[in-house]
Amino acid sequence: MEKGFVVRFRGVRGSYPVPGSTTLKYGGNTSCVEVWAGGRLIILDAGTGVIKLGNDLMKRHYRTKKPITATMFFSHTHHDHTQGFPFFVPAYEGTSTLYMFGPRTFDQDLEEVLSRAMLPSSFPVTLYELKAFKIISNIDDREAVLIGKENEPQIRNIYRDQFELDPDTVRVSIMRSTFHPSGGVSHFKIEWNGKSMVYATDIEGVIGGDTRLAQFAEGTDLLIHDAQYTTEEYVGYPMQGWGHSTPEMATLVARHSQARQLVLFHHDPKHDDAQLDAMQSAAQKLFPNTTMAYEGLTIKL
Repeated sequence: MEKGFVVRFRGVRGSYPVPGSTTLKYGGNTSCVEVWAGGRLIILDAGTGVIKLGNDLMKRHYRTKKPITATMFFSHTHHDHTQGFPFFVPAYEGTSTLYMFGPRTFDQDLEEVLSRAMLPSSFPVTLYELKAFKIISNIDDREAVLIGKENEPQIRNIYRDQFELDPDTVRVSIMRSTFHPSGGVSHFKIEWNGKSMVYATDIEGVIGGDTRLAQFAEGTDLLIHDAQYTTEEYVGYPMQGWGHSTPEMATLVARHSQARQLVLFHHDPKHDDAQLDAMQSAAQKLFPNTTMAYEGLTIKL
């Protein structure tokens, strides 16, 4: 269990995993971010990066004998954000509790989408055979999730429900964006003890900067923003409308929101370590406190 507000990157790639000698610095696993806030574990997306996270959680479980409780948020259900979940070992442990939240897309519940990825024709274990206690819920931007000391998430309607936050309560807010193909994507803001972070993967920038996202992220301590393409790729190839941004788009949002730190995320699988180094250097000229996400990067807020 991590104390305070800690963010750790477990998988930073988009599209598909890319192991090999040219991706050693930044890593080749797909999207997964581990967040600890006041002793509560939140997992953002379950690409292949979640596999190593699960292994580490199990080692801690065997050492401490304490059951694993995690709250998982899926930004959307494209393969690179879910493909690690069937290999997330805590889901096979009967003492684990997993609260899982994500969007309802094309009239399909999150539970239905996850179960389809584990059908017997393609995987030997079904979702319902996993021994962990699982609570799977759809969620949208009319709602917020509150996680109190008892570590049991509660869904609240932000328009109808009256609620006062204890300083130790974790609040997760949602912003839905249509700037991603096949159903859009959810972005998440996590707030605890006067600090905040925003996770905005798979978003495509707009002219002048995404003012909705900038408002959502206003004053945040950490902005994690998609930056899959270089500007040359975005302009010169048919990638407009694919739901991804450039570092320049990300730095615009960081400036407009007055974020304290920007981390560029969801790297293109074709970009090797040298190219990501160059993209980071260029982005730092536009927003100095910019870091290119890499596996193992740990930020304490």
